[in-house]
Amino acid sequence: MLPTLDDVLHLDAVRRGQPRVVAGADRTGNRVRWVHVAEVADIAHLLHGGELVLTTGIALPDEPERLRAYIAELSEVGVSGLMIELGRRYASSPPPALVSAAEDHGLPVVVLAHEPAFVDITESVHARIVQDQFAELRASEQLHEIFTQLSVEGASTDEVVRQVAALGGHPVVLENLAHQVLAADADGGDPAELLSAWETRSRAVRPEQRTGYDASSGWLVTTVGARGEDWGRLIITLGSPPTPRETVLIERAATTLALGRLLDRHAESVERQAHGTIIARILAHSYSDPQEAAARARALGVPLSGRRLLGVVLRPRTESLPTELPELAEVAAAACKDARLAALVGVLGEGGAQARVGVLASLPARTDVETALSEVAARVRKQSGGDCVMAAGSVVDSIRDVRRSFQEAEQVADVACRGSGGRLFYRLPDLRLRGLLHLLRDDARVQTFVERELGPLLEYDAQRGSDLTRILELYLEAGRNKAVAAQLAHLSRPAFYERLHRIERVLDADLDDVESCASLHVALLALSSVRWERS
Repeated sequence: MLPTLDDVLHLDAVRRGQPRVVAGADRTGNRVRWVHVAEVADIAHLLHGGELVLTTGIALPDEPERLRAYIAELSEVGVSGLMIELGRRYASSPPPALVSAAEDHGLPVVVLAHEPAFVDITESVHARIVQDQFAELRASEQLHEIFTQLSVEGASTDEVVRQVAALGGHPVVLENLAHQVLAADADGGDPAELLSAWETRSRAVRPEQRTGYDASSGWLVTTVGARGEDWGRLIITLGSPPTPRETVLIERAATTLALGRLLDRHAESVERQAHGTIIARILAHSYSDPQEAAARARALGVPLSGRRLLGVVLRPRTESLPTELPELAEVAAAACKDARLAALVGVLGEGGAQARVGVLASLPARTDVETALSEVAARVRKQSGGDCVMAAGSVVDSIRDVRRSFQEAEQVADVACRGSGGRLFYRLPDLRLRGLLHLLRDDARVQTFVERELGPLLEYDAQRGSDLTRILELYLEAGRNKAVAAQLAHLSRPAFYERLHRIERVLDADLDDVESCASLHVALLALSSVRWERS
């Protein structure tokens, strides 16, 4: 950390000059980035901020207005302080105009009663700066080594958060974009106190940069994400401005969390890895040309060109162990082979609830889809013990449309896993809007949509203890019938109308506009799904 002006005043080279602060005594905590000797008044345009300016004053102007302008220019550029040697120009103190201007601008001014060697001061301060920078570099290297080891060992999210708390000595929280807590470590404190009214408190903290300190809450916050997709925030509750080491700590931890989310894949066979990679890249539209995907699949014995394609998803009904999905993928591949169905089969997803076995079936023109799926499903059930769900999307005619087929299959699988049906396989049912939003509740884009649509209203309610979000929900669920909604809210019509007007002002939205209301209704349904999942 850079030394403060106070630190500089205690250096032997400075103390020999008998320093005395004559202005800006409350600002001696300013950090000193460098020391600059300047004997001209027109120096500010050559500085970058954080410098301690040393001068004898021999070239400073006599006119009070020009002295005030000199101080104003130094203050504007952000110097940490001005140090004046007495004796050559000023006998016992600087001119009153200079001192008063420095007080007005909050610029520390230090006078040296005895002639010092400026070179001794610059060498001492610069040596201290280099020493501190070296210590910061060493601390950064140590943090890099620690978090690299965590990444290599495949540390869990909880382990990373726990390590941040141990290294920083402060409570740490990892949240998603909907301000729901994913992991937390109170660092020996009370977890209930740390997480009390978390969503309300977190919504009030919005740093302008990816990493920033919020003085009102005492939080150091950084965004977590990779490949342009942010999915959460990591927070250290400091209570005071962060040190450079703490900033490095939180940013290195965020990188480890993002990397862990990308690399958390369980071991599987080389063939399944190859199949899974092709499916994943097709779903992500990573191939510049669909023919590249077709060529890679064909090299593995699965033709995709000129065929009908079908996305199939298999998921265990209960939470799976790390080894279960690779085993299920091998079972599915063997079932497809026995049923003489050409298919790519691999494990998809990053682990946890998002992980599943994906099957990209390649069907000849005359193949009956229901018969083919029934044969594969029967074999999978027999070999796996029947404790998994198999779901299929729509048949598509091109590689470009495979993603849509898989999305349908994934939605069906999520719904089927929560049911108790005994079908061999499932197709797309009528999920309706609420069900669809429930399936997408962990998608960062949905959470971002909720914040964009409802964030101001949620913050308004959190700050004032009001219930405008509930009023909006009642109004929309009543089909925008104000009389019915007022009855449901147990309010008089005038009182209910007043609340609707207030909602319009907070959200800057027209509640008589059908499209605005539809968008707000979708956001409310999504918010309900997110909160239900975390409750």
